[in-house]
Amino acid sequence: MKIIFAGTPEFAVPCLRMLLESKHEICAVYTQPDRPAGRGRKLQPSPVKELALSAGIPVFQPLTMKTSEDLQQLSALDVDLMVVVAYGMILTQAVLDAPKQGCINVHASLLPRWRGAAPIQRALMAGDEKTGVTIMQIVRKLDAGDMLHKEECAIEAGDTAGDLHDKLAVLGGIGLSKVLAQLEAGTIRPEPQDEALVTYAEKLEKSEAVIDWTQPAAALARKVRGLNAWPVAQTLYRGDVLRIWQAEAVDGDLSVPMEPGVVRCVDKTMEVATGSGFLRLLEVQLPGGKRIPIQAFLNAHDANGVQLG
Repeated sequence: MKIIFAGTPEFAVPCLRMLLESKHEICAVYTQPDRPAGRGRKLQPSPVKELALSAGIPVFQPLTMKTSEDLQQLSALDVDLMVVVAYGMILTQAVLDAPKQGCINVHASLLPRWRGAAPIQRALMAGDEKTGVTIMQIVRKLDAGDMLHKEECAIEAGDTAGDLHDKLAVLGGIGLSKVLAQLEAGTIRPEPQDEALVTYAEKLEKSEAVIDWTQPAAALARKVRGLNAWPVAQTLYRGDVLRIWQAEAVDGDLSVPMEPGVVRCVDKTMEVATGSGFLRLLEVQLPGGKRIPIQAFLNAHDANGVQLG
């Protein structure tokens, strides 16, 4: 098939790499315009753009894909299919109608659960036991198209959002390969989504990083994992922002009640009282410092009895 690929971040790279290694003709790549990044705020190409250029594929970076010039350019490519993976742009109906077989999307959840912007993080924070990727037909309504294929992935006890991101990126390429084969063979069986089962994964906000110590330890442990690697859970330690990269919930002796947010240190561990149980901090970071294991933090700080937050 003759295919356009539209994607931007690292998550989309395994899918594009699979396509480049396949028998299909990748005639163009669409990606977001270069953005300023780093201390120098120099314009940086997206990971998808870098891979496409290295493979000699033409790259287009329209601001909206809504102008007549954009649509003419797209139509002139005369493709069978557009594959969209984390492109970062809402596509108009005119764009969706341009390829002969429409547009398909690789979405990082088991639809209809977790439509929306942050499915990986929300699945972790909600305590889901599994997640995965869904390849679906794109329609105008957000993540609401018919499902073409799913690849499942168990959520392991120590998984962070970063870990799941990498696993699902790989699964996306595997699932996409299967869907393309079925499309060519004419054996694809689209499955409508059950609207009664829909949940929405709202975009992550920086304000969510602040830990509320009155919440149960189990929920806070999931939050720490879900916010790693962005925006990273945080609290205040003696007036400084303490970022919490890794933590785990533990049972604790509450015969002597402790206020939520109060630290107890035993045998080089740092446990914080919560609304239910204790959150054991495993890896933290102070402003201007590196991520360090909690033992290294406690070597430099007497944290016992400190009130966090």
